[in-house]
Amino acid sequence: MPTSLHSPLDMHLHLRDGDMLKRVAPLSAHSFSGALIMPNLVPPIETKEDVQNYKNQILEAIGDEDFIPYMTLFFKPTYSREFLESVRDEITAIKLYPAGITTNSEGGLSGFDVEELRTTLEAMSDLDIPLCIHGETGGFVMDREAEFVPIYEKLATHFPRLKIIMEHITTKESVAALDRFDNLYATITLHHLLITLDDVAGGMLQPHLFCKPIAKRPEDREALLKVALEAHPKVMFGSDSAPHPKEAKECPGCAAGVFTAPIALQTLTELFEKNATPLKNLQKFISENAQDIYRLKPLQKEVILTKEPFVVPDNYEGVVPFSSGTALAYNIHTII
Repeated sequence: MPTSLHSPLDMHLHLRDGDMLKRVAPLSAHSFSGALIMPNLVPPIETKEDVQNYKNQILEAIGDEDFIPYMTLFFKPTYSREFLESVRDEITAIKLYPAGITTNSEGGLSGFDVEELRTTLEAMSDLDIPLCIHGETGGFVMDREAEFVPIYEKLATHFPRLKIIMEHITTKESVAALDRFDNLYATITLHHLLITLDDVAGGMLQPHLFCKPIAKRPEDREALLKVALEAHPKVMFGSDSAPHPKEAKECPGCAAGVFTAPIALQTLTELFEKNATPLKNLQKFISENAQDIYRLKPLQKEVILTKEPFVVPDNYEGVVPFSSGTALAYNIHTII
């Protein structure tokens, strides 16, 4: 029996720019109704003009596909209320990166002093602009996200009206924080629901599974799976699909990022079915929760999947996807 998903949303997506944008944007736009687009380009998206120009580039790249790019700004603590008021209708959120913690984040925040952030974060609270955060410290790689939880808690406490999204969470500590604060939410990726650090580096090193934050322990994956399969109302799907050319992954000092955009819906459908989870929970996880959290009205798009093998291509124009060369149980049959 076919499976129908309605208006799927990807609430954390990297589309890059230039030739890479032209390669990967149509793949997301084909099967998703919309996506929250990350701003960490070189240079980053920091002005109203930047937002408008990047959105136009995305719309040109996707051609005739029906898709809404929900735009973001790269967080700066110097954003004034006047500036935020002027850009409010152009953006869906603002993304905060700790400085140097991930790809193209060198211009990010180097400290989390509440008073230094107060003017901008209070204005965001008043204007109902969500703050998305890549939550990692500069500590030992397996502890970075857990060490960041107290910063989430500090921000949630000092700015209770600010909607804070913990991006691509990977630990049981982040999951536990969800229920301690009314204004904390989270995105969860496909790959963090499936892999642990053992898959990345337990045998032969798998560069196409290397990402930031890095995959963690089995108990962390189980905590993520539990809230995703239950469709916890404060979690939503965000792929963190991050394309890099094959040569930038299969090399010393390989780039961080897992490319999942073209196979996300097929794999999630299979995952939820394997766990005997009701389809309504998958629908909440990939669309309805995000609509409620971000107050979105997405384009109407029905994605019909059938249970027939789909062999994942080895690469998409030089970008190697998650599960490349393997057969998935579901295939996208029709998009209405």
